[in-house]
Amino acid sequence: MLYVAANGSWGPRAEFVPGIAERLSGTLCALAEIDGSTFHRWHEAGNGRPSDPVVEPSVPALAEYIERKNTGPDLDVMGYTTSLWARNPGAAYVSIAIHAGSTSRYAVNSVSLVFRSREIDETAEVIGRAPQILRLLAQDWEIDAGQVYNKDQYRAVAERWDLANSAPRCGRAVFLSAGRAALAPEGLPAMYARTAHGGLVIDLTLGGTASPAIETILEANVRLRAAGALEQLPTPFDRATF
Repeated sequence: MLYVAANGSWGPRAEFVPGIAERLSGTLCALAEIDGSTFHRWHEAGNGRPSDPVVEPSVPALAEYIERKNTGPDLDVMGYTTSLWARNPGAAYVSIAIHAGSTSRYAVNSVSLVFRSREIDETAEVIGRAPQILRLLAQDWEIDAGQVYNKDQYRAVAERWDLANSAPRCGRAVFLSAGRAALAPEGLPAMYARTAHGGLVIDLTLGGTASPAIETILEANVRLRAAGALEQLPTPFDRATF
């Protein structure tokens, strides 16, 4: 069964509904350019059925949705959470979840895009473009660290280093913010691609043409950790990126 995720996180950064909606709208529009058959007709988070309301990927519509779903005090500290899903004919079920705007020194902000399917497998073209999607998420949300993985890859890395869910790690691809990228070793069996904010995507799939073995992923983690590129942000957090 298909389960592939591209996600990332960052530390405290004040943001409010208009800015979050603008970032999310940009992400959804860019995803549609990558694969319009998968990334369109986004539904509000609900029971995962077609009856869930559809949200247009415009800034006003997304802002209204975010405001409606986030109520209560201290949103400037706790941040705003929103999620959407899409499932179109011949495509995987895909969901995107955002937690942004938290200024808490003990809670991370995050973005996650997940593919799930019982019919479609990892040979699908859109899955091969997951490192490109990671780069898009990194640029749109200015994340600190991010990764692409399936369940087996995630489990192997987490168990090897006893990692918490929010800990930086390398999957089949990894994103490193500018400070982390400055420490990244050269010579990994991967494609290296810079991002607009000085970050770096290291893609062990070589642009979707290869399927790295778990041993290759573990060795990449060994080298990145030895270089200091996967250190966690200090807790309590005092900045958004490494």
